[in-house]
Amino acid sequence: MKSIRNSAVRFFLFVGVAIFIVTFAMISVEARKHHNSRNKPHKHLKGKGSNGHNAPDPAENIPAPAPPPLPYHGSYPARSIIFDVLSFGAKGDGVSDDSKALLAAWKAACKVSGAVVEIPAKFEFLIKPITLQGPCMPHLVLEIDGILLAPPQPGAWPKSGLFQWLNFKWVHDFTIQGTGKLDGQGSAWWGPSGVYYIQKRFKHNPDMKPTALRFYDSHNVTVRDIKIMNSPQCHLKFDSSSGIKVNNITINSPESSPNTDGIHLQNTKDVEIQHSNIGCGDDCVSIQTGCSNIHVHHINCGPGHGISLGGLGKDKSAACVSDIVVEKISLQNTLSGVRIKTWQGGIGSVKNVTFSDIEVSDVKYPVIIDQFYCDKKICKNQTDAVAISGVKYDRIIGSYSVQPLHLACSNDVPCTDVDLIDIQLKPSSDGFLGFRQALCWNSYGKSQAPLLPSSIDYCLRSESGSVKRIARSHAEHSCPS
Repeated sequence: MKSIRNSAVRFFLFVGVAIFIVTFAMISVEARKHHNSRNKPHKHLKGKGSNGHNAPDPAENIPAPAPPPLPYHGSYPARSIIFDVLSFGAKGDGVSDDSKALLAAWKAACKVSGAVVEIPAKFEFLIKPITLQGPCMPHLVLEIDGILLAPPQPGAWPKSGLFQWLNFKWVHDFTIQGTGKLDGQGSAWWGPSGVYYIQKRFKHNPDMKPTALRFYDSHNVTVRDIKIMNSPQCHLKFDSSSGIKVNNITINSPESSPNTDGIHLQNTKDVEIQHSNIGCGDDCVSIQTGCSNIHVHHINCGPGHGISLGGLGKDKSAACVSDIVVEKISLQNTLSGVRIKTWQGGIGSVKNVTFSDIEVSDVKYPVIIDQFYCDKKICKNQTDAVAISGVKYDRIIGSYSVQPLHLACSNDVPCTDVDLIDIQLKPSSDGFLGFRQALCWNSYGKSQAPLLPSSIDYCLRSESGSVKRIARSHAEHSCPS
């Protein structure tokens, strides 16, 4: 009797275990089905877009609450959360205004640590001027694999958007990356019709044109791998920011496009710009007042106006620039190579600057200090000047088409502690009609062979204590030591 009861217990125990296993298996299958359905790529209904890609059905134009973002397991950390702009109502047809979708995706991602705002490949997104604002949770990423398009005609830009196209404000620990591009579609701004439109609409500021990508008061920002092209004016600007890293980007606009600086820095410190290709209608890299601890290296520049510090001191303003290293730069067919330019009448200082390992090919003016900078036909002579000291030119090699070296320092505030080391520059053609002699005006320092042309060897004056005191007195009153 006892053995029968034991057999019955074992039987019911076996049946219970079997039921549990079958039930668990069914739940697991359903969970996998649900997970797989959520992780399928965004399915777009067929419809003609301007770029030939499939576009969503127009019947779905009414915004709906966005689905929760999916975990991404590609090139991001396993816990990254993706906020795809298509899930927020973007059409990606290059014609529809997708600005609100991008802003909605940004606001949602901003609240999540390590989030990724995704601009997917194979789509074109028309974005009107927009501000993407922080502060956000740390390690936010904007992944641009598709194409962002600015409005193609100046008349389509609102008056409030004429300073910049994509404006990032107060972002920290932030990265922009991807295989896509930002197209400012700026050609209409460069020609006579664009100039006429701006002058008619904004008589007080006829030179106003948008920057493509601007960061303001942002810190620990990385921009890498993307392409920025055809900006109405400057392509990439950092203002009042710090901890900036720019790596492996491409900037492209025609040589004839006016004022289209590649990368523009002002009031920004602790910057590294490296391994990038920049061709534009103005400075490839422009370093303005308030900048310090800037490292620019491994840059291909051309066409353009070279790597420039300035113009500084415009309208008698104070300019302070220090601790700049520009090295391992290749310049082809540019207006200048490495340049410092200041306006007459300004105050302040440029100090501790190194230009080294610079290769130039058919560059008009490979080495320039110009303290008589003027963007008009005539500028009034003034005595005050931004003091320039501690500038080293080391290993500047290649060919020039106008003049090898041009150091035109202020009549009243000389350039001091200028080093010319291993400068080897030859005319770029046999039929050369430019200046073969180097020019050094009121510039003091020392030179070291090899030097070509030989006029560089006796270009600089020997310094004296009184010369340094004059330069120092102009700098100390305006810039912190």
